[in-house]
Amino acid sequence: MQNLSSIDKENLRQVIIDSPKQLEKGLELAKDIKVPGTFNNVVVSGMGGSSLPIDLLRTYLNSLYQSSETKKFELIQNRTYSLPHESYNNCLNIFSSYSGTTEETLESLKEAIKNNLPSIGIATGGKLIEICQANNLPFVVLPAGIEPRYATGYFFGAIMQILANQKMISDKTKDVIALGDNLEKEVLRLENKGKGLAESLVGKTPVIYATDKFRSVAMIWKIKINESATTPAFYNTFPELNHNEMAGWGRPQGKFHIITLLDKSEHPQVIKRMHLTAGLLKEKETETTIIEMEGSDVLNKIFNTLLLGDWTAYYLALSYGQDPTPAK
Repeated sequence: MQNLSSIDKENLRQVIIDSPKQLEKGLELAKDIKVPGTFNNVVVSGMGGSSLPIDLLRTYLNSLYQSSETKKFELIQNRTYSLPHESYNNCLNIFSSYSGTTEETLESLKEAIKNNLPSIGIATGGKLIEICQANNLPFVVLPAGIEPRYATGYFFGAIMQILANQKMISDKTKDVIALGDNLEKEVLRLENKGKGLAESLVGKTPVIYATDKFRSVAMIWKIKINESATTPAFYNTFPELNHNEMAGWGRPQGKFHIITLLDKSEHPQVIKRMHLTAGLLKEKETETTIIEMEGSDVLNKIFNTLLLGDWTAYYLALSYGQDPTPAK
Protein backbone atom coordinates (compact mmCIF):
# COMPACT_ATOMS: atom_id res chain seq x y z
CA MET A 1 0.00 0.00 0.00
CA GLN A 2 1.20 3.49 -0.78
CA ASN A 3 1.97 6.02 1.94
CA LEU A 4 -1.35 6.81 3.61
CA SER A 5 -1.03 10.59 3.35
CA SER A 6 -0.35 10.40 -0.39
CA ILE A 7 -3.73 8.72 -0.97
CA ASP A 8 -5.89 10.25 1.76
CA LYS A 9 -5.40 13.80 0.47
CA GLU A 10 -8.17 15.36 2.60
CA ASN A 11 -7.26 13.46 5.78
CA LEU A 12 -10.48 11.49 6.06
CA ARG A 13 -8.82 9.42 8.76
CA GLN A 14 -8.93 12.42 11.09
CA VAL A 15 -12.55 13.11 10.14
CA ILE A 16 -13.46 9.57 11.22
CA ILE A 17 -11.43 9.87 14.45
CA ASP A 18 -13.24 13.13 15.27
CA SER A 19 -16.70 11.88 14.25
CA PRO A 20 -17.85 10.86 17.78
CA LYS A 21 -17.71 14.53 18.78
CA GLN A 22 -20.39 15.33 16.20
CA LEU A 23 -23.16 13.88 18.34
CA GLU A 24 -22.80 16.34 21.22
CA LYS A 25 -22.17 19.22 18.81
CA GLY A 26 -25.42 18.44 16.98
CA LEU A 27 -27.33 18.57 20.27
CA GLU A 28 -25.73 21.88 21.17
CA LEU A 29 -26.46 23.54 17.84
CA ALA A 30 -30.16 22.67 18.02
CA LYS A 31 -30.75 23.40 21.71
CA ASP A 32 -33.04 26.39 21.07
CA ILE A 33 -34.61 25.25 17.80
CA LYS A 34 -38.36 24.58 17.79
CA VAL A 35 -41.65 25.75 16.31
CA PRO A 36 -45.01 26.32 18.01
CA GLY A 37 -47.47 23.44 18.11
CA THR A 38 -47.73 19.73 18.79
CA PHE A 39 -47.38 17.18 16.00
CA ASN A 40 -48.41 13.64 15.21
CA ASN A 41 -45.68 13.01 12.66
CA VAL A 42 -42.43 14.31 11.22
CA VAL A 43 -41.37 14.49 7.58
CA VAL A 44 -37.66 14.97 6.87
CA SER A 45 -36.85 16.07 3.33
CA GLY A 46 -33.27 15.29 2.27
CA MET A 47 -31.11 13.39 -0.18
CA GLY A 48 -27.97 11.25 -0.01
CA GLY A 49 -25.83 11.70 3.08
CA SER A 50 -28.23 14.28 4.48
CA SER A 51 -30.97 11.63 4.60
CA LEU A 52 -29.00 8.66 5.96
CA PRO A 53 -29.27 9.75 9.63
CA ILE A 54 -33.06 9.50 9.39
CA ASP A 55 -32.84 5.79 8.59
CA LEU A 56 -30.80 5.37 11.78
CA LEU A 57 -33.07 7.57 13.84
CA ARG A 58 -36.08 5.48 12.84
CA THR A 59 -34.27 2.36 14.03
CA TYR A 60 -33.55 4.01 17.37
CA LEU A 61 -37.08 5.36 17.79
CA ASN A 62 -38.50 1.90 17.16
CA SER A 63 -36.55 0.65 20.18
CA LEU A 64 -38.02 3.47 22.29
CA TYR A 65 -41.54 2.63 21.17
CA GLN A 66 -41.04 -1.01 22.13
CA SER A 67 -39.91 -0.01 25.62
CA SER A 68 -42.79 2.49 25.95
CA GLU A 69 -40.32 5.33 26.51
CA THR A 70 -42.02 7.62 24.03
CA LYS A 71 -45.35 8.08 22.28
CA LYS A 72 -45.25 6.65 18.78
CA PHE A 73 -45.26 9.03 15.83
CA GLU A 74 -44.52 8.60 12.16
CA LEU A 75 -41.04 9.59 10.99
CA ILE A 76 -41.24 9.85 7.22
CA GLN A 77 -38.45 10.43 4.70
CA ASN A 78 -39.03 12.51 1.63
CA ARG A 79 -36.51 12.07 -1.19
CA THR A 80 -38.37 13.90 -3.97
CA TYR A 81 -39.09 17.41 -5.26
CA SER A 82 -42.46 17.69 -3.51
CA LEU A 83 -43.91 16.97 -0.09
CA PRO A 84 -45.87 13.82 0.75
CA HIS A 85 -49.48 14.17 1.86
CA GLU A 86 -48.44 13.54 5.48
CA SER A 87 -46.69 16.92 5.51
CA TYR A 88 -50.09 18.59 5.52
CA ASN A 89 -51.54 16.65 8.45
CA ASN A 90 -50.43 18.02 11.84
CA CYS A 91 -46.81 17.51 10.81
CA LEU A 92 -43.40 18.99 11.63
CA ASN A 93 -41.37 19.37 8.43
CA ILE A 94 -37.57 19.30 8.63
CA PHE A 95 -35.45 20.16 5.59
CA SER A 96 -31.99 18.58 5.66
CA SER A 97 -29.23 19.45 3.18
CA TYR A 98 -25.59 19.49 4.24
CA SER A 99 -24.61 21.77 1.37
CA GLY A 100 -27.81 23.80 1.55
CA THR A 101 -28.11 23.58 -2.23
CA THR A 102 -29.87 20.24 -2.83
CA GLU A 103 -32.51 21.08 -5.44
CA GLU A 104 -35.06 18.45 -4.40
CA THR A 105 -34.94 19.64 -0.78
CA LEU A 106 -35.15 23.30 -1.75
CA GLU A 107 -38.24 22.67 -3.88
CA SER A 108 -39.91 20.85 -1.00
CA LEU A 109 -39.03 23.72 1.34
CA LYS A 110 -40.58 26.25 -1.02
CA GLU A 111 -43.77 24.17 -1.11
CA ALA A 112 -43.88 24.15 2.70
CA ILE A 113 -43.47 27.93 2.84
CA LYS A 114 -46.14 28.46 0.20
CA ASN A 115 -48.58 26.41 2.29
CA ASN A 116 -47.50 27.86 5.65
CA LEU A 117 -46.41 24.47 7.04
CA PRO A 118 -44.38 24.28 10.30
CA SER A 119 -40.77 23.97 9.12
CA ILE A 120 -37.18 23.82 10.35
CA GLY A 121 -34.01 23.85 8.19
CA ILE A 122 -30.67 22.11 8.74
CA ALA A 123 -27.61 22.90 6.58
CA THR A 124 -24.08 24.28 6.62
CA GLY A 125 -25.26 27.34 4.67
CA GLY A 126 -26.29 27.88 1.08
CA LYS A 127 -29.71 28.65 -0.31
CA LEU A 128 -31.56 26.62 2.31
CA ILE A 129 -30.37 28.87 5.15
CA GLU A 130 -31.03 31.97 3.05
CA ILE A 131 -34.63 30.88 2.45
CA CYS A 132 -35.14 30.14 6.14
CA GLN A 133 -33.78 33.55 7.10
CA ALA A 134 -35.94 35.34 4.53
CA ASN A 135 -39.07 33.59 5.83
CA ASN A 136 -38.29 33.74 9.58
CA LEU A 137 -38.00 29.97 9.89
CA PRO A 138 -35.81 28.39 12.59
CA PHE A 139 -32.69 26.66 11.33
CA VAL A 140 -29.57 24.79 12.47
CA VAL A 141 -26.21 25.68 10.91
CA LEU A 142 -23.87 22.68 10.91
CA PRO A 143 -20.05 22.81 10.66
CA ALA A 144 -18.91 22.63 7.05
CA GLY A 145 -15.90 21.06 5.36
CA ILE A 146 -16.57 17.31 5.19
CA GLU A 147 -18.49 14.97 2.91
CA PRO A 148 -22.21 14.73 3.84
CA ARG A 149 -22.00 10.97 4.37
CA TYR A 150 -19.52 11.62 7.20
CA ALA A 151 -21.72 14.23 8.93
CA THR A 152 -24.16 11.68 10.35
CA GLY A 153 -23.50 12.57 13.99
CA TYR A 154 -24.29 16.26 13.43
CA PHE A 155 -27.64 15.49 11.81
CA PHE A 156 -28.55 12.74 14.28
CA GLY A 157 -27.79 14.88 17.34
CA ALA A 158 -29.53 17.96 15.96
CA ILE A 159 -32.73 16.15 15.00
CA MET A 160 -32.81 14.27 18.31
CA GLN A 161 -32.61 17.63 20.09
CA ILE A 162 -35.35 19.13 17.92
CA LEU A 163 -37.65 16.20 18.71
CA ALA A 164 -36.93 16.66 22.42
CA ASN A 165 -37.59 20.40 22.14
CA GLN A 166 -40.97 19.60 20.57
CA LYS A 167 -41.72 17.16 23.44
CA MET A 168 -42.03 14.31 20.93
CA ILE A 169 -39.36 12.30 22.77
CA SER A 170 -37.81 12.59 26.21
CA ASP A 171 -34.49 14.38 26.57
CA LYS A 172 -31.74 11.93 25.56
CA THR A 173 -28.82 14.32 26.05
CA LYS A 174 -27.07 12.15 28.65
CA ASP A 175 -27.39 9.03 26.50
CA VAL A 176 -26.07 10.74 23.38
CA ILE A 177 -23.13 12.38 25.18
CA ALA A 178 -22.23 9.06 26.84
CA LEU A 179 -22.36 7.41 23.41
CA GLY A 180 -19.96 9.98 21.97
CA ASP A 181 -17.56 9.56 24.89
CA ASN A 182 -17.57 5.78 24.49
CA LEU A 183 -16.96 6.00 20.73
CA GLU A 184 -13.97 8.30 21.32
CA LYS A 185 -12.45 5.61 23.54
CA GLU A 186 -13.09 2.86 20.99
CA VAL A 187 -12.29 4.63 17.72
CA LEU A 188 -8.67 3.47 17.36
CA ARG A 189 -9.46 -0.11 18.37
CA LEU A 190 -12.23 -0.17 15.76
CA GLU A 191 -9.78 1.30 13.23
CA ASN A 192 -7.51 -1.71 13.65
CA LYS A 193 -10.48 -4.09 13.39
CA GLY A 194 -11.77 -2.35 10.26
CA LYS A 195 -8.32 -2.43 8.66
CA GLY A 196 -8.17 -6.19 9.12
CA LEU A 197 -11.66 -6.66 7.71
CA ALA A 198 -10.81 -4.53 4.68
CA GLU A 199 -7.87 -6.80 3.88
CA SER A 200 -10.25 -9.74 3.54
CA LEU A 201 -12.45 -7.78 1.10
CA VAL A 202 -9.79 -6.79 -1.44
CA GLY A 203 -10.65 -8.13 -4.89
CA LYS A 204 -14.12 -9.24 -3.78
CA THR A 205 -17.62 -7.76 -3.83
CA PRO A 206 -18.80 -7.13 -0.27
CA VAL A 207 -22.36 -8.12 0.63
CA ILE A 208 -23.64 -6.83 3.97
CA TYR A 209 -26.25 -8.86 5.83
CA ALA A 210 -28.07 -7.78 9.00
CA THR A 211 -31.38 -8.33 10.71
CA ASP A 212 -34.32 -6.29 9.46
CA LYS A 213 -34.05 -4.26 12.67
CA PHE A 214 -30.63 -3.00 11.57
CA ARG A 215 -31.38 -2.70 7.86
CA SER A 216 -30.30 0.96 7.93
CA VAL A 217 -26.86 0.06 9.30
CA ALA A 218 -26.26 -2.53 6.57
CA MET A 219 -27.41 -0.04 3.93
CA ILE A 220 -24.99 2.62 5.16
CA TRP A 221 -22.10 0.14 5.16
CA LYS A 222 -22.95 -0.59 1.54
CA ILE A 223 -23.09 3.11 0.63
CA LYS A 224 -19.80 3.94 2.38
CA ILE A 225 -18.03 1.12 0.53
CA ASN A 226 -19.57 2.25 -2.78
CA GLU A 227 -18.56 5.89 -2.37
CA SER A 228 -15.24 5.61 -0.54
CA ALA A 229 -13.76 2.53 -2.20
CA THR A 230 -15.60 3.03 -5.55
CA THR A 231 -16.46 -0.66 -5.70
CA PRO A 232 -19.79 -2.50 -5.87
CA ALA A 233 -21.38 -3.61 -2.62
CA PHE A 234 -24.84 -4.88 -1.75
CA TYR A 235 -26.96 -5.54 1.33
CA ASN A 236 -29.95 -7.57 2.45
CA THR A 237 -31.66 -8.66 5.66
CA PHE A 238 -32.52 -11.78 7.61
CA PRO A 239 -34.79 -13.68 7.64
CA GLU A 240 -36.23 -12.51 4.29
CA LEU A 241 -33.04 -13.22 2.32
CA ASN A 242 -33.33 -16.91 3.21
CA HIS A 243 -36.61 -17.01 1.28
CA ASN A 244 -35.22 -15.69 -2.02
CA GLU A 245 -31.64 -14.40 -2.30
CA MET A 246 -30.26 -17.56 -0.74
CA ALA A 247 -31.25 -19.50 -3.86
CA GLY A 248 -29.00 -17.23 -5.93
CA TRP A 249 -25.91 -18.39 -4.05
CA GLY A 250 -26.29 -21.79 -5.67
CA ARG A 251 -24.35 -20.40 -8.63
CA PRO A 252 -22.30 -17.33 -7.58
CA GLN A 253 -20.95 -15.42 -10.61
CA GLY A 254 -17.86 -13.85 -9.12
CA LYS A 255 -15.86 -13.38 -5.93
CA PHE A 256 -17.96 -12.26 -2.98
CA HIS A 257 -17.41 -11.84 0.74
CA ILE A 258 -20.38 -11.73 3.10
CA ILE A 259 -20.26 -9.54 6.21
CA THR A 260 -23.00 -10.54 8.65
CA LEU A 261 -23.82 -8.04 11.39
CA LEU A 262 -25.14 -10.16 14.25
CA ASP A 263 -27.17 -8.71 17.10
CA LYS A 264 -26.99 -11.15 20.04
CA SER A 265 -30.39 -9.96 21.32
CA GLU A 266 -32.14 -11.01 18.09
CA HIS A 267 -34.58 -13.92 17.94
CA PRO A 268 -32.67 -17.22 18.38
CA GLN A 269 -34.03 -18.56 15.09
CA VAL A 270 -32.61 -15.56 13.20
CA ILE A 271 -29.19 -16.08 14.80
CA LYS A 272 -29.40 -19.75 13.87
CA ARG A 273 -30.21 -18.75 10.27
CA MET A 274 -27.15 -16.48 10.17
CA HIS A 275 -24.78 -19.28 11.16
CA LEU A 276 -26.44 -21.86 8.90
CA THR A 277 -26.28 -19.45 5.97
CA ALA A 278 -22.58 -18.85 6.58
CA GLY A 279 -21.99 -22.60 6.52
CA LEU A 280 -23.93 -23.09 3.30
CA LEU A 281 -22.10 -20.21 1.62
CA LYS A 282 -18.74 -21.65 2.60
CA GLU A 283 -19.67 -24.82 0.71
CA LYS A 284 -20.02 -22.58 -2.37
CA GLU A 285 -16.57 -21.09 -1.66
CA THR A 286 -18.06 -17.78 -0.50
CA GLU A 287 -16.61 -16.67 2.82
CA THR A 288 -18.64 -15.01 5.57
CA THR A 289 -17.31 -12.85 8.38
CA ILE A 290 -19.77 -12.70 11.28
CA ILE A 291 -19.42 -9.52 13.33
CA GLU A 292 -21.14 -9.30 16.70
CA MET A 293 -22.58 -5.81 17.07
CA GLU A 294 -21.07 -4.15 20.14
CA GLY A 295 -23.04 -2.12 22.65
CA SER A 296 -25.44 -2.36 25.56
CA ASP A 297 -28.41 -0.90 23.70
CA VAL A 298 -29.66 -0.12 20.19
CA LEU A 299 -28.09 3.36 20.10
CA ASN A 300 -24.62 2.03 20.94
CA LYS A 301 -24.96 -0.92 18.58
CA ILE A 302 -25.85 1.41 15.71
CA PHE A 303 -22.93 3.79 16.12
CA ASN A 304 -20.26 1.27 17.11
CA THR A 305 -21.09 -0.76 14.02
CA LEU A 306 -21.19 2.32 11.79
CA LEU A 307 -17.77 3.39 13.01
CA LEU A 308 -16.39 -0.04 12.17
CA GLY A 309 -17.98 0.30 8.73
CA ASP A 310 -16.33 3.69 8.22
CA TRP A 311 -12.91 2.20 8.90
CA THR A 312 -13.58 -0.81 6.70
CA ALA A 313 -14.58 1.39 3.75
CA TYR A 314 -11.64 3.70 4.41
CA TYR A 315 -8.97 0.98 4.38
CA LEU A 316 -10.57 -0.82 1.46
CA ALA A 317 -10.27 2.42 -0.51
CA LEU A 318 -6.59 2.74 0.43
CA SER A 319 -6.00 -0.86 -0.62
CA TYR A 320 -7.17 0.12 -4.11
CA GLY A 321 -5.05 3.29 -4.13
CA GLN A 322 -8.29 5.29 -4.03
CA ASP A 323 -8.67 8.64 -2.24
CA PRO A 324 -11.47 7.72 0.20
CA THR A 325 -13.03 11.18 0.51
CA PRO A 326 -14.54 12.20 -2.85
CA ALA A 327 -17.91 10.70 -3.77
CA LYS A 328 -17.46 9.95 -7.45
